[in-house]
Amino acid sequence: MSRAFVKEDDAGAPGQDLPDRPVSEHPNYVTPAGVAALSRQVGELETRRLELLALGDDPMAAEELLHVDRDLRYFQARLETAIPVDPAGQPAGQVAFGAAVTVTGEGGERTYTIVGEDEADLAALKVSHLSPLAEALIGARVGDRVVWRRPAGDLELTVRAIAYDGSSEG
Repeated sequence: MSRAFVKEDDAGAPGQDLPDRPVSEHPNYVTPAGVAALSRQVGELETRRLELLALGDDPMAAEELLHVDRDLRYFQARLETAIPVDPAGQPAGQVAFGAAVTVTGEGGERTYTIVGEDEADLAALKVSHLSPLAEALIGARVGDRVVWRRPAGDLELTVRAIAYDGSSEG
C-alpha cells in the first residue's frame, strides 16, 4: 500500500499540545537567587502568553503559544515545588548547597557554586547539587582532597576556600 494513504501520527502537528517538559524526581532545592529567577521566568511567560492571546487567530502566535504554555506549566511547577535553601544557614567551613567552592587541580584554580538543577550554568561555573562535581565536593573542608569522577577520567581537586554569600573560609 502506498504511504500516501496511511494516516501519519499527528504528534507535534500545529495546534496540538506539546508534551510537558520532564520534571526531575529529586527535591527541588534552590538558592534565593534561584527562587527569584523562577519567579521572573514565570512572570515573563505569563506576559508573553497574554501578548500571544491578544493576537487572536494568528497561526504563528498559536504555535508559539503552545511552547509558552508548556514552559509556563514547567516553571510554575518548579516554583511551587521549590525548597529554598539560605546559603547563610549552611555549615561554616564545610561544602554544602549554595557554597562557592574554590578548588585547584590540573586545570588551575576555579570557583564553582553549588546550586539547584534549574540554576545550573556551566559557563558561569554554577553546578547542580546532583552533578558528579558537587557530589565530590559536598561535605569537604578547606584543605581536603576530593576525587571528581568524570567520563574523561578522574580528577583530584584540593579545596582552597568555601564561601556562602560573600563570606569566605579558607
